[in-house]
Amino acid sequence: MPKALCMSGMAVAILIAMLFIADLAVPEQMAPFRKASVLMDIAMIVCAVMLFVASWFTFREQV
Repeated sequence: MPKALCMSGMAVAILIAMLFIADLAVPEQMAPFRKASVLMDIAMIVCAVMLFVASWFTFREQV
């Protein structure tokens, strides 16, 4: 079960990062949040990376 939770954390981190990267990368008309706040996008990408790293280290510890 802990391995599945670590993999779920990594999957969620990837999805969150993709969502906020898309908000920064695509034109404003197609952006998920219409580029409401660039600072929020960057902060959420950093948080997603931190979640991924924490999940990865925990997964490696489980093996």
